[in-house]
Amino acid sequence: MSFCLILLAAGKSSRFNSNLAKPYHKIAGKTLIEMSLNKSAFFSQIKKTVIVYNIKDKKNLKKLKLKNIKFIKGGKTRQQSTFNALKYLIKQKKISKVLIHDAARPNFSKKLIGSIIKKMKTNRAVIPKINIQDAVKQRFESTQYEYIIAKNRNNLFLTQTPQAFKIKEIYNLHKKNPHKYRDDDVSLYIDLNKVKFIEGEKNNFKITDKSDFDNLKNLYKSNISVGIGFDIHRLVPKRKLYLAGLKIKSKIGTLGHSDGDPVLHSVTDAILGACKMGDIGEMFSDKKNKFKNIRSTILLEEVVAKIKKNGYFINNIDINIITQAPKIKKYKKEMIKNISRLCDVSNNKINIKGKTTEKLGLIGKEKAIACEVIASVIRHD
Repeated sequence: MSFCLILLAAGKSSRFNSNLAKPYHKIAGKTLIEMSLNKSAFFSQIKKTVIVYNIKDKKNLKKLKLKNIKFIKGGKTRQQSTFNALKYLIKQKKISKVLIHDAARPNFSKKLIGSIIKKMKTNRAVIPKINIQDAVKQRFESTQYEYIIAKNRNNLFLTQTPQAFKIKEIYNLHKKNPHKYRDDDVSLYIDLNKVKFIEGEKNNFKITDKSDFDNLKNLYKSNISVGIGFDIHRLVPKRKLYLAGLKIKSKIGTLGHSDGDPVLHSVTDAILGACKMGDIGEMFSDKKNKFKNIRSTILLEEVVAKIKKNGYFINNIDINIITQAPKIKKYKKEMIKNISRLCDVSNNKINIKGKTTEKLGLIGKEKAIACEVIASVIRHD
């Protein structure tokens, strides 16, 4: 099965009451758009991604520097935006099914999207839904008075996204019956026997106003965990000096099995600790020749990829580099840029401080360099 993800981000965000459209607001350093993309990236069945955007948000979208994505201008309505994407996709030969998702609903789990993809093997459309638990009333007005009728909630439910369809079928429904569109794409189906409804998720709510956004932020705060990393290396002749992935001009360098970068080793350990995934020595044993003189940038990138597979994303990193020499100040910006790239986290989430030991001990005598790091991560799934 070959799927395409259509991510709808063309709304006006009028009820959100902000100069910045909803999809570009950040939680844990990630925009709502990026949060959905990060989760969908785990599924090999999703061969293509289309983002439907509002032309007014083009600058904000460009800032994300997203790769391997098709961008399509949205229409005046959700239906028009979806149909714009479908008109493009219907011409793509290798795509047979489509997942249509609201960028304002970033808190779906990988379990949910995996279940939807699996159910599409034997169904024409798969829609997540949740039952209504509260009492439901409907208000009516007449020329004389206003009255309320209680509704049977057993016959009512709320639909969510992502919603999955056979692309030819949903394209034809959009083309022939656009006037029947009500809020989402499943509303185009007259015969709901053709649709498979599965259990949705309460936390997969749509962000409509600021209170929804605050609720989502609070959910993520409860998923924060913290780790500590520490490393120290001797300084010896005839070795290169790497700090935070930068090659520092020096007559002496760090002694180690790998390139001996104490900063990246500490960062790696702090991240592993926060994710409860052991330590750098367990993952990259110094008894294995394949890690001899390996760059620590490679090790850190591998760890970041692994934690993402487990649903973790880095929230912030605070670093103390303890060295008498070299002085860290002039290297800070490049170090932060390096770590930002390696850890897929924005620059403003990284802090570096240079510390000395006032010429005390091995570090004070310029015979060693140490580093300590605290990192926090957030589980997005």
